[in-house]
Amino acid sequence: MQPTRQTVPEDLAARIRIKRVYRAARVSDGKRILVDRVWPRGVAKDRARLSLWCKEIAPSNELRLWFHDHPEQWQTFCTRYQVELGVHENLVRNLARYAYDGVVTLLYASKNEAENNAIVLRDYLRRWLRREDQR
Repeated sequence: MQPTRQTVPEDLAARIRIKRVYRAARVSDGKRILVDRVWPRGVAKDRARLSLWCKEIAPSNELRLWFHDHPEQWQTFCTRYQVELGVHENLVRNLARYAYDGVVTLLYASKNEAENNAIVLRDYLRRWLRREDQR
C-alpha cells in the first residue's frame, strides 16, 4: 500500500545512506543492501549482514568496466548510469519504498568513496522519493 502524503516523514530521502561494505555493520544501518554487480573481494556473506543483494540495480557490466578504464569520466558515468536506472523503474521503486520503513544503507565495494555507483543511486532514489511525495 502506498503511504498517504500525511504518513510520509519529511526526512524520508535522508533515510537513504551509503557505506563501504568493508566497514563494520551497525544497527543504525537499517536495511543493508549491496548494490554492486560483483560480490566484494574478501567479504564473507555472513559478515556483510545483508538484507538484500540487488545486483540488478548496479551499472551494467559494460558501463562498470568502461568507468573502471575511464575514472576521469565521472560525469559521463553518472549520466549513463541514470539512463540505465530509468529502465529499471520497478527496482528503483522497490528500493526507494524501503525508506518508508526506516533507514536504508546502500553498500558498495569501490575504494573511491567520492565517485561510485552507490552515490548516483542514492541521489536518484532521493529524487524519486521527493517526486513521489509531491504527487
